[in-house]
Amino acid sequence: MKGFDPKFRDFPDYIIGITKEIWEDRGIATLHEYYGKDMHLRMPLGSSRGNLGVIASTMGTLVEFPDRQLLGEDVIWSGNEDEGMLSSHRLYCTGTHLGESMFGTPTGKKVHFRAIADCYAIENTITDEWLVRDYGGIAKQLGWTPRDVAAKLIAEEGGAEVCSQPLSPANYEEGPYKGRGNENEWGARYADCLNRIMSADLAVIPEQYDRAIHGEYPGQTYARGWDEVDSFWISLRSAFPSAQFSIDHQIGREDPMMPPRAAIRWSLHGRHEGWGSFGRPTGAEVYIMSMSHVEFGALVDGNPLIRHEFTVYDEVAIWKQILMQTG
Repeated sequence: MKGFDPKFRDFPDYIIGITKEIWEDRGIATLHEYYGKDMHLRMPLGSSRGNLGVIASTMGTLVEFPDRQLLGEDVIWSGNEDEGMLSSHRLYCTGTHLGESMFGTPTGKKVHFRAIADCYAIENTITDEWLVRDYGGIAKQLGWTPRDVAAKLIAEEGGAEVCSQPLSPANYEEGPYKGRGNENEWGARYADCLNRIMSADLAVIPEQYDRAIHGEYPGQTYARGWDEVDSFWISLRSAFPSAQFSIDHQIGREDPMMPPRAAIRWSLHGRHEGWGSFGRPTGAEVYIMSMSHVEFGALVDGNPLIRHEFTVYDEVAIWKQILMQTG
């Protein structure tokens, strides 16, 4: 690959390799090499700029979960060597809660959770990143609710008026990556599914999802079959019925020995006006940055349908926005 260390065989190998090198092999100092000095990092709980912030965040997470493992499940990517490449990296993470953290005093409990990171890299350097971890899932495994963790953060940071601000359109900063993904048919097909779901056309689920669909969602939520997938999506959408839905990045891929896949980064921005996943309506303005991956397969009649769906958003960040405005 042009400009990349020759030890990496291809772009997925680069993404998976540096992740292991940084986190599991404790090569935190390599962030000076692999992350640009002025890189942009956006997470639902806030954003930062520069690799020094990434280094500090990495060390803090390793204090929380010193034995953390990041198992790379997939890298769905677009772009080219000349213009740079964007990877959507889905991770299954494990670790033992052994350090003081946003989740309180150490519990010694083992946790499992998913994260998806969209990273833009050119010539061996990442200069733009979007990262979503399932903090709601971690909270529940450690005996908290996402709402209670959000309330704890606000209190510890000095109250709603001065606490750190979650990511929103008002504080969102553009970085060097200007792409929107690719025009592959599998990405377009999944984008159409999400647009229909967010437009309350839930008939798309039995039309485009396999009857034995396997869904994995925020808060350690698992769904099997059309009814449970329908329940997840309608519970989210009904909580924010008038929020604007946007597909912000879209990739589809076909690779040897892999099923057709799609990766979409999407957002919802609007008022918490309905009953659903976040309880009693409050009217709070909320911005949700989320990422979804799917795998297609044809079990019957050669008709490819969605057989696996993975969606990650941060319930703690959503509750923090609600509580900052409502108490």
